Amino acid sequence: MSFKACRALLTGVSMLALAACATASVSQEVVPAVAEPVAVQTPVRESTAFTLGTDQPRTPEQLAMSFDKADLSIRVMPETKTIDAVAVLDFTATAPVTAVVVELDTLLTVTSVQVDGDELSADDEWDNPEGRMTIRLGRTLATGETVSVRIAYSGAPRVAPQAPWDGGFVWAATADGSPWIATAVQPEGCDIFWPCIDHPLAEPKRVDLHITVPSNLSAPSNGRFMGTVDHGDGWTTWNWSAANPNTYAIALNIGPYDEVRSDYQSRFGNVIPISYWHLRSDDPAKVAALFAQFAPMMDFYESTVGPYPFGDEKMGVVETPHLGMEHQTINAYGNAYKLDGKGYDWLLHHELAHEWFGNQMTNRNSDDMWLHEGLGSYMQPLYLRWLHGERYMQAELQEQRRDLINRFAVVSGAERSEDEVYKSDVGPGLDLYNKGSLIAHSLRMLIGDEAFFRSVTRLVYGTPDPRPGDFAPRYGTTDEFLAIVNAESGQDLTWFFRGYLYQAALPELRQTREAGELALEWITGDAGAFPMPVEVEVDGVRQTVVMTGGRGRIAVPARAHVLIDPDNKVLRRDVFLEEWKAAGSPN
Repeated sequence: MSFKACRALLTGVSMLALAACATASVSQEVVPAVAEPVAVQTPVRESTAFTLGTDQPRTPEQLAMSFDKADLSIRVMPETKTIDAVAVLDFTATAPVTAVVVELDTLLTVTSVQVDGDELSADDEWDNPEGRMTIRLGRTLATGETVSVRIAYSGAPRVAPQAPWDGGFVWAATADGSPWIATAVQPEGCDIFWPCIDHPLAEPKRVDLHITVPSNLSAPSNGRFMGTVDHGDGWTTWNWSAANPNTYAIALNIGPYDEVRSDYQSRFGNVIPISYWHLRSDDPAKVAALFAQFAPMMDFYESTVGPYPFGDEKMGVVETPHLGMEHQTINAYGNAYKLDGKGYDWLLHHELAHEWFGNQMTNRNSDDMWLHEGLGSYMQPLYLRWLHGERYMQAELQEQRRDLINRFAVVSGAERSEDEVYKSDVGPGLDLYNKGSLIAHSLRMLIGDEAFFRSVTRLVYGTPDPRPGDFAPRYGTTDEFLAIVNAESGQDLTWFFRGYLYQAALPELRQTREAGELALEWITGDAGAFPMPVEVEVDGVRQTVVMTGGRGRIAVPARAHVLIDPDNKVLRRDVFLEEWKAAGSPN
């Protein structure tokens, strides 16, 4: 899909799944490997405003709980477009607490709530106004005590109006009429179809999934495959177990799938299962061509960032009736095998980036979302260099540069919700991707490859030398990344982060040439010092101008040709691009 098409669909809301839209060029016309999914018209039933938000402040009760495990048994009924589910949630009190508080969409009817096996009565002992369920324990749970809550619920979950941008369930059908079902709930959160604490800092330590579907369908999902149980009545349960999953990354994927499977020999010595679940009707040659990309992409990420974070589970991809989204160990792929002349599938590559930037390292707050999107998006130009050389990387970076918005700062410095950063009318929107990537490139050009890549690895794993089995998913912030970069580079780069991330306007390099000298001066959005060194080419000879205090001078002969920043290492204001946009370009 072209970036223009993505923009038309986004209408202000950008998704993790679509970061690569910001860099994707217009695809060549090709015949899709699989027919477009047949849309199933369903009346829109709307969730509450609370449920449709995510990353909302947690209650005191939620802050006093550690989420140990979610055991989810979900029967998915394609004919009625409904689910019937039981969730068993285990918690440990980290402070005295008298209630368990979780979120669950009010579109789903709760039929039973039990605490440690005892049935509770609605209203008196539990309620779920607006989708925030409070379950009163009837006693004070002491620090260190555990509690198990069982919630039975059923009904028709929210249908995604435009997955994955506006999410929920996708009830589609393949060309032959087989059910083809997926969930995509990143902007709305896990509570669309299972009771959870809908906040990135409230990940359960483990989620076990038992997904029951018609026996002629498959249900690939997160984590390690634990086998199937054929009930002999036309229904089969698929069992999965995932450690430390992002809550919105728990995904249901149901369809007439075949699996292509292999083992990837990691450069770190472990063997990782890799799987692709595709529609049985797909062109085998296109399936094989896409699957052949898995191992090179894994090798790129492992050599660039570090070990695949979930090697003891799998690297999985499933074909979906929506464009795509990163779902930990089971990334959604709906790009229909389209080619765009770059020699790799951009959607597959970008979603895989989020296994590192999003699932292994999760931002502590949405204000730091560029750590997911910007660093993840920078992996695409780096991969093009890995595959084809410098020209392809520079072409990709230029596409990103051309599409900057620069209306809001990438980082505000305050707590933000997802809507406040993804919607471009109130936050950075697509600049999370493009500008974040270009900032990462300028940082790499400034401090060098060794310091840059060691900084990225430390951010992702919490250590500069990760090895399979000796790290766990973690949370990161922009301030932490700055501290890491300072340590690795031996410099104080507060000015760099402030000048790029905390300002909407790009730094402007003003030039004055007179009396045999070229004078350069950086102007930033907050008028702060910006001592970014600048390479200058004078009649083909390069030199680096040290910009002490944001100013520098060099001697330049009267008729010499001067080229500023010949390798485009520095992200800065380009007036000619602003004029082009003002004349009627996209954005």
